[in-house]
Amino acid sequence: MEKPEVLNGADAASMSTTAVMKKLPEVTLAFWIMKIAATTLGETAGDLFAQTLKLGYFLTTIALFAIFVVTLVVQLRSRRYNPFFYWTVILSTSMAGTTMSDFMNRDASARYLSDGATSLGWGPQGLGLGYPAGAAILISILLAIFFAWKLSGMTFQIRDIVSFRGEALFWSAILVSNTLGTSMGDFLSDSSGLGYAGGALLVTGVLALLLALTKVPTVPNVLLFWIAFVLTRPLGATAGDFLTKPVAKGGLDLGTAGSSAVLVAVLFGLMVLAQAQERRGSTAAGTKRGQVSRRRAD
Repeated sequence: MEKPEVLNGADAASMSTTAVMKKLPEVTLAFWIMKIAATTLGETAGDLFAQTLKLGYFLTTIALFAIFVVTLVVQLRSRRYNPFFYWTVILSTSMAGTTMSDFMNRDASARYLSDGATSLGWGPQGLGLGYPAGAAILISILLAIFFAWKLSGMTFQIRDIVSFRGEALFWSAILVSNTLGTSMGDFLSDSSGLGYAGGALLVTGVLALLLALTKVPTVPNVLLFWIAFVLTRPLGATAGDFLTKPVAKGGLDLGTAGSSAVLVAVLFGLMVLAQAQERRGSTAAGTKRGQVSRRRAD
């Protein structure tokens, strides 16, 4: 008779979390590729509704925030990680974050309107706070969320978030960080003088520095993760603007509709691959649990 396999507490907890309670993905290279694709699509889709279709920032923000709430409810009610649910929420926070940032920072001045328009959609055109003031408000809100998260005693490691309250804090931070990232991206593209390509290159350089810092033992990886998560949003914002804005402004002038359609296809394809990988992982985990059960029975 074979000796029963003994699992230590960490292995048992890990297996249980993977099999039953895992709600969020592992942070891998594929995770970051999908994050950038989703945030870029969020930028082009948000601009498509607010500017191209002329719904305006106010109406579009309300509509996209409602979509965010619906996708979030689906994600929270799910009992395990589903790539389609998770990345749909990321996309909805990116789209809502785009128009929320625009509504906070912009106004009805000519620089934000095109084709001689004097207004954009129904309702307020924007609060006109400007990028520095808008970013300061969003940073304050984000820090308050992290402070409440810290006081709750729950982990910042996303792979270990398994409770409803922990996931609610996580998604609150995601929504605010994506809105903040949009403000940062727009500032780099519109006000810093770097332009769309220059802004994207700057953010890419900072992300490369963060990657190098992961090799430094004294720098917490959780801190690097959240900085990178915020910074991938301005990367997506500048990349989206680079794809859609006119050539005269330094863009490729591919249009919001065409760019969004291509990015939807790319993101959907990546979600299909992630779903297939998740199923293979679940099958392998189930096989391993069956083997352990048989060894215990023997």
